[in-house]
Formats: sequence, structure tokens, C-alpha cells
Amino acid sequence: MIQIILSNKAYENDVYPLAKAFYPDEIIKVIAKDDYDQGHFELKTTIDHNPIDHNTIYRMEVSKDNLGMIDIITKDTEIVITVSFLNGEEVRRKEYADILIKAQYKNSLKRLLYHILSDITQVQLPWGILTGIRPTKLVYEMLDEGRNEIDIIAHMKSEYLCSDQKISMSLQIAKRERELLSSIDYQNEYSLYIGIPFCPTTCLYCSFTSYSVTKYADYVEEYLKALEKEIEYAATCFPDKKLTSVYFGGGTPTTLTEKQLDRLLNKVREVFDFTYLREFTVEAGRPDSITREKLVVLKRYGVDRISINPQSMQQKTLDLIGRKHTVEQIKEAFQMARETGHTNINMDIIIGLPGENNEDVADTLRQIKELNPDSLTVHTLAVKRAARLNQEKNNYQELKAEDVPTMLDTTINFAKDQEYLPYYLYRQKNMSDNLENIGYSRYGKEGIYNILIMEEKQTILALGAGALSKFVFHKENRIERVDNVKSISDYVSRIDEMIQRKQQFLKDNII
Repeated sequence: MIQIILSNKAYENDVYPLAKAFYPDEIIKVIAKDDYDQGHFELKTTIDHNPIDHNTIYRMEVSKDNLGMIDIITKDTEIVITVSFLNGEEVRRKEYADILIKAQYKNSLKRLLYHILSDITQVQLPWGILTGIRPTKLVYEMLDEGRNEIDIIAHMKSEYLCSDQKISMSLQIAKRERELLSSIDYQNEYSLYIGIPFCPTTCLYCSFTSYSVTKYADYVEEYLKALEKEIEYAATCFPDKKLTSVYFGGGTPTTLTEKQLDRLLNKVREVFDFTYLREFTVEAGRPDSITREKLVVLKRYGVDRISINPQSMQQKTLDLIGRKHTVEQIKEAFQMARETGHTNINMDIIIGLPGENNEDVADTLRQIKELNPDSLTVHTLAVKRAARLNQEKNNYQELKAEDVPTMLDTTINFAKDQEYLPYYLYRQKNMSDNLENIGYSRYGKEGIYNILIMEEKQTILALGAGALSKFVFHKENRIERVDNVKSISDYVSRIDEMIQRKQQFLKDNII
């Protein structure tokens, strides 16, 4: 276990993920310095402090596996980081920054910690000190400010320590996003998210708000009634704004029956004005939830973009992660979608799944090439605390994926060879090898909603259990969030409260 002692725990969300990126398999405990000094916690190791080097430049003589404690003191303009090793050796570095400029001070702290841990581990993170941050949003904003590419590249390298490859990718995608969103009036348009928190089964890596439709079958009807009530209210929220896009996510919306799906889509089309709609997406997601009849229903109500998400085309992997369908079912569902007139189909894959290697990913891409989807989203596995893969991690230690960065390179080369253009990118905490998720598409088949939710340029009204609305105040350069409860039973019983939350927020704020 590595202990991080913080004089100011306000920086916990900055230093913890950075340390975790260098030591992904270690348990890392963050402790407030006051608690540490008073002994209000259980020490797992005893360290004798014998300073060996207090200089800013030094040769690391200790093993990276020997690290025991990181002591971080932030006071006024001074940042001091002391790293203690289990053999009693100690290394200390110091940095100065203006504490009154919060962002710069925080980045100075992160850069100092990065350099120390990089020296110890001999590892360089491709995204530098960026952890759980949308890199393209930073680049997008600099482009909007009129900064040239040379300046942006220099800033991303010096301020965030990003690699040349990642900076180049961020620039390419940010420019593409700006082109795609150039005709959208952010202040006078909004988008709509509707969450269906049911799935055929819960995947091993999943931490989203989703419930097995088999176990929770009795809740579906009551959930839809509550959701329809929230939909009716939501249609009154922005009478003077145009609706840009609608996105049905989850969960898996197509776990609903054909009749339920028809009823829900009809309600949305009935109460919302689709006159100016640019995109209507439904995540069909799991192939074992797709039928020809449901695909016909989607077309009938104007759905023009769907996702059929295999995650992997390796049967051994599908069985391991709890997806109760076959590779052949994926192919059958895709062909049915084409036969029923769906001309914009996305497919998701995940790299870094347990037990997979680069050959597995290459074979998955080979099979996807035969289907020829219109877009491809490549996710790097990010294991959240709530996922079974994390809670039961001891059962999967021997199935750790091999060489995830090579897998990512394989997907990048595949996308380029197949003429898929990268159009959005985002990152999460605890991602394998500190990598990223990238959305690729053929020209004209991009998912507009995906860019909007990532770049946070437009208000998104979110409905359903676990849904999070984002209200964007352009003049004040701020974003406010209003969330719904995650539990299905709570959502159903407290639907009036969920509506009241939004009503009160809109009453108190002029969007």
C-alpha cells in the first residue's frame, strides 16, 4: 500500500488519480496530515526517514516497488513533496508557484509529483498530468480564443506534459468538432437525454445505472409511467429553444418490448417539437435485446442513428464478462438493422478486457470490418469502484489484458485504413495505461450528441433514473448540474420530486 499524506486534502482528486496512473495495481490511501500527525489511522508499514537527497535533480537509486509514502505539503507559494521508501531512503523536491492563481498552482503540484514518480518508475504517461479530463475541451477552448497551433502545442506540452502524439490527436479532433458544431446555436438550442436503466444482464465491468430486466421485470411498467410524466414536464422547459438532438441511452433501451418501445417513442414525438432536430439516436446496444420488430419501430419514429455494441468479437470474452449472447447474434442483429433501413450504425468495442491480447483485438476488428459499420467507438477499459470486476478483482488477476497501448495502436491503424475519421475523444479516471476513448466515423455519420456531451457547449436536459442534466450558462462561463436519483424504486416513488428539482432550478436561473 502507498500512503499519500496531504497537508491540504482539497488536492486529493488531483494527486490520487495521478499516483494511481503510475501505480495502477497498488492500493493507495490518502490521509490528511492532521490525522496522520495525530495517528488517527492504521499504519500498514513503518518507515524510518533517512533523507538521502534534497536536490531537484538526482539519480534514483531505489526500486519503484519499494515506495511506501508520499508526503505533500502545500503552503503559500511553496510545494514540497517527500517520497519515502520502505528501506528508509527518502527523496524530496520543492517547487514554487503563485497560490493565488489556483489552476497554475494545482498544475505545478501535479507536474512536480509527475516528475518524481516518472523518475522512480521510469514511466512516461501519454497524457501527462491530465487525469479524468477532456483534453479536446482544453484544445477546443484555445482554438476558440484564437490561439495558433504552435502556441497550443507548446502549452499542452509545458503545462500538461502531454506527448506529441496525444497533442496531435487532440488538435485533429478539436478542429473536427468545431467544424461539426459550427452551425449550432448553443444558447438557443438544447439536447435531450432519456435513460432506460435496464439490461439483459449486468456486464462484469459495468458501473452505470443498469438493472437486469429479468430480475426487475415488475418495475418496468411503473418506471415507464414515471418517465412519461417527466417527459411531459420536460417538453415545457424550453419553449423558446430548438431541440438539437435526442439520445436514448442506458442501460439498453431495446430491452423494452416492442410495444413499450413504441409507446415511449410515440410519447416523445408527441410532446417535443422535432422540426429542427439534427439527430435521433437510440442505443440498441446488446444484440440479444434486438428484434426485427423493434428495429422497424425505431425507423417508424425517425431514429436515424443506432448503436449495436459487441465490445468484443471473442466468444471467450463475451462469456467471461457476462454478455449472454454469441458472436453470431451480433452479426445477425447488424444484418437485420441494415435490412430494416438503418443507414447509420455505430459499433462499440473495449480494449483491455480481461484475458485479451492484441491478437484478439485484431481479430475483433477483422470481423467488424466485414460488417462495415458507419462508425466505431473504441473504449479503453476503465474499472470503477462499483463494477464487479473491481469488487471481485482477486478472481481475475491472472486474466489481466496484455499490452493495452499496442491494442490502441492497432485500433488507430485500423480506423485509418478503413477511412474512419476520429471525431470525439474523452478520458476517464482509472483507465488502463492512462489512455483514452475515441469515436471514429465515416464522413457525415458522426454522433453530434457525443460531441455536445463531451465539450459541454450546450444544455442537455436528462430524464430517467440516474440521469444528470447539465445546464450551460454561456455568459457566466459556468455549468450547473441537476441529477435524478439512481434507484429505480426511488425514481418511481419520487418522480414528483425529480420534476420539482428541475422546476426550482429553472425558476431560480435564467438559461
